[in-house]
Amino acid sequence: MATDNRTRSRSANHGSSNRRSSNRNRNSETNRNLVNRGSGNRSSENGRSDRDSYENSYSEDRSSEKASRKSREKKKRGKIILFIAEIFVLTIMLFFLYTVLKVEQTGKINIPEEDIVINQTVKEYAATSMKGYRNVALFGVDSTSGQLTKGTRSDSIMIASVNQDTGECRLVSVYRDTYLNRGNDTYNKCNGAYANGGAELAINMLNMNLDLNITDFVTVGFKGVTDTVNALGGVMIDVDSAELQHINSYQRTMADELNYEYVEVTNTGYQRLNGLQATAYCRIRYTAGDDFRRAERQREVLMAILVEAKSATPVELNQIASDIFGSISTSLDLDEIISLLSDITQYEVTDNGGFPEESMRATGVIGKNGSCVVPVDLEQNVIWLHEFLFGVQNYVPSDEVKQYSQKIRSDTEQYINS
Repeated sequence: MATDNRTRSRSANHGSSNRRSSNRNRNSETNRNLVNRGSGNRSSENGRSDRDSYENSYSEDRSSEKASRKSREKKKRGKIILFIAEIFVLTIMLFFLYTVLKVEQTGKINIPEEDIVINQTVKEYAATSMKGYRNVALFGVDSTSGQLTKGTRSDSIMIASVNQDTGECRLVSVYRDTYLNRGNDTYNKCNGAYANGGAELAINMLNMNLDLNITDFVTVGFKGVTDTVNALGGVMIDVDSAELQHINSYQRTMADELNYEYVEVTNTGYQRLNGLQATAYCRIRYTAGDDFRRAERQREVLMAILVEAKSATPVELNQIASDIFGSISTSLDLDEIISLLSDITQYEVTDNGGFPEESMRATGVIGKNGSCVVPVDLEQNVIWLHEFLFGVQNYVPSDEVKQYSQKIRSDTEQYINS
């Protein structure tokens, strides 16, 4: 009986043990199933609270995953925006670098505004009779080596006055040997101003003696003229017999210095000259008319260049400008140069002349200064100049010009009247 009870007890215990084992197996399987689903309750016996805990946990995981995804997407968008910003900045930097390099290639020279001398009277006229005009100094220096700043004399000095409303342009050559205040209260041939103080002093010399308000300039040497004319395909010039001999002589000299080939001009008459030939033509002075005729030739070539440039396309002009920028020195910015080139068809040279005016000039050896061109009356010459350039009637020169005029007369009258 006791044995049966123990047997029943073992059987019961064995059954209970089997049931517990079965439950453990089911729970383990359930747990594995829940793990495979990513989360969940560990057994069905945990009840509703376990299911709620699982659902909350699952919901939290989903929320966390969404937040993480949003964070990743936000970071990704941030990186894209940063990348775009970097590209934009890089583009601006490249454009800026391109502009700087182009401007530097021109030999860009900044002259501080406060260093430019403009007589007080002229500042007042600038708002009235000179309003709408832009005056630019053009310097041609005696250089084949590329020396375009101070240290070399300006063989050619011109003033280009442009009426910005009509496009009409007038050119005036200031003869290089003209006896003037050099801009530093010393008196001598005016072409020495460029040699002593570069474009800045040369501009001040023009402003002080002629009552002008020039702030911009362009300087070119023999190479610059030669390359410009060649780029345009040559210019049309009328060559006479007296000029034929000299044009080839100057060509040979410059060809050696610039390492350019040259082609002799063999005929007189109206013909197309290449760059070296045209530059040589500009230099001729040993014919009738001397330096006065040479200045006239320089204006002829400049006007012929303008004619050829007006027939070129904007793309061609831009390419030509890029090619010759290294051969010039200027105060103009790149955008100003491009603007001038784009409007070139609107410009027309309506008249040209020389200063001092023919009826008011004399020549003579002025002591140790050598042979000079003398404005017999600087004051009257300035009155003529303002009528010629701006159409001003009865212009009244500044007190400064009157003072310079008296000094020039005092220094020169004993030489030109003897």
